[in-house]
Amino acid sequence: MQRFRAKWFKSTLRWLILTAVVFFLFQSLQKHWQEVTKLRIDGRGIACLAIAIGVTLFAHIFAGYVWSWILGVLSYRVSGSWGAQTYLKTNIAKYLPGNVWHFYGRINAAKQIGIPIAPATLSILLESLLMAGAACFFAMVRFHSAIWLQCAVVIVILIAIHPVFLNVALKQVSKLKQSTGLIQLDRYPLLSLLGELGFLGLRSVGFILTFLALRSISSAELPLLFSGFAWAWLLGFIIPGLPGGIGVFEAIAVAIFSQAFPSAQVLAVVALYRFVNTLAEAMGAGLAAIDERWSR
Repeated sequence: MQRFRAKWFKSTLRWLILTAVVFFLFQSLQKHWQEVTKLRIDGRGIACLAIAIGVTLFAHIFAGYVWSWILGVLSYRVSGSWGAQTYLKTNIAKYLPGNVWHFYGRINAAKQIGIPIAPATLSILLESLLMAGAACFFAMVRFHSAIWLQCAVVIVILIAIHPVFLNVALKQVSKLKQSTGLIQLDRYPLLSLLGELGFLGLRSVGFILTFLALRSISSAELPLLFSGFAWAWLLGFIIPGLPGGIGVFEAIAVAIFSQAFPSAQVLAVVALYRFVNTLAEAMGAGLAAIDERWSR
């Protein structure tokens, strides 16, 4: 009964958030629809979009390498190419209902090469924590109003992933589950943290290039774009909604950037960036499948 109530609450919360997001985006689009239809992309803009797709694709490839580094600190050495190939093949599954199938695919792929389910699952949890910490770092570039909260989140994450604390927690969990295999961190995952900073940085560059497709950007506006993207990405990552963060990311981005840029341009940019990111993920999955076939 308690499990049913928790499931009902989670489902209801997801639908409430989704309804609010769709309503907000619909109202914004309805209000600025005429301005949106007047926007045009010239040759320079098309070039910016093409580069944005390439940068975003590279970001997802790099994320796969970072995941392999995380498995390394858990004492499971895998090649970066295997990590990238697996990441690209499974990442597109996050758009399926449930928003967990990309995780399941990666855990299953790790299991097939001899990595137990527990460390594979922990690697994904660590990846999520490191990504959240990286997003908070970028968010602090511009949004000083919530800097104490951001600093607190970053500090908690940095402490939680330290081997001194995390290994103790893992040992207790192992005892509770009466598991014979004990998972331990070999070292502090500093390289993995830096890798996630690189991943978020590349994703931000892809977003900024998408912005450049519609308008010029001054150097003074770059901090807002980096930190605003980080906030929108982070909230889209942690707030339940449509699979892949669809809707939540767009609503947060529109709310943040409409205060500094014309709303019509912001609406067009977030729609274009969703296309850029999804196309890059689809291209990555296709390239990974081709590479796997050639390897065989």
